[in-house]
Amino acid sequence: MFFCLMSAHLITTSFVFLCLVIHSFIFFLCEGFGVDQLRDDNLETYWQSDGSQPHLVNIQFRRKTTVKMLCIYADYKSDESYTPSKISVRVGNNFHNLQEIRQLEMVEPSGWIHIPLLDLVNNPIRTFMIQIAVLANHQNGRDTHMRQIKVYTPVEESSIGKFPRCTTVDFMMYRTIR
Repeated sequence: MFFCLMSAHLITTSFVFLCLVIHSFIFFLCEGFGVDQLRDDNLETYWQSDGSQPHLVNIQFRRKTTVKMLCIYADYKSDESYTPSKISVRVGNNFHNLQEIRQLEMVEPSGWIHIPLLDLVNNPIRTFMIQIAVLANHQNGRDTHMRQIKVYTPVEESSIGKFPRCTTVDFMMYRTIR
């Protein structure tokens, strides 16, 4: 069971001890294809890079945060040569001590790619920063499209007991923090 911390966004926003900031180190961004499209919950929109590889997306937390899974939405049929084929996921306290924990090769992905962020003994990672590096695209494409990014943390028990299973439509509408 996971609880969505938040989709990614560019400006700093605090939500009960949580801050998630995304920086894209790109010199040129196409109008209407910025970082905001990574968190709009619309699978038809996307962030587009423009420049040389690797394309980097950096997610920073205000406090050391436990994260269990990173999810990226990719659609080869819509994006073709803009679709990432090889990505690296790095974690650390800051830019100077990032360590690669996963490297994925994707063949014509379509849908959500679930990337577990676990240590050597299968515990969730505690980190201040996650970096997603697009190392290569399909068909040797130069620029890249990323449609959505979501970060998940494990649900912890509260001081009054376990969280009840809430499966109603009303609850599902409010289960994520934006």
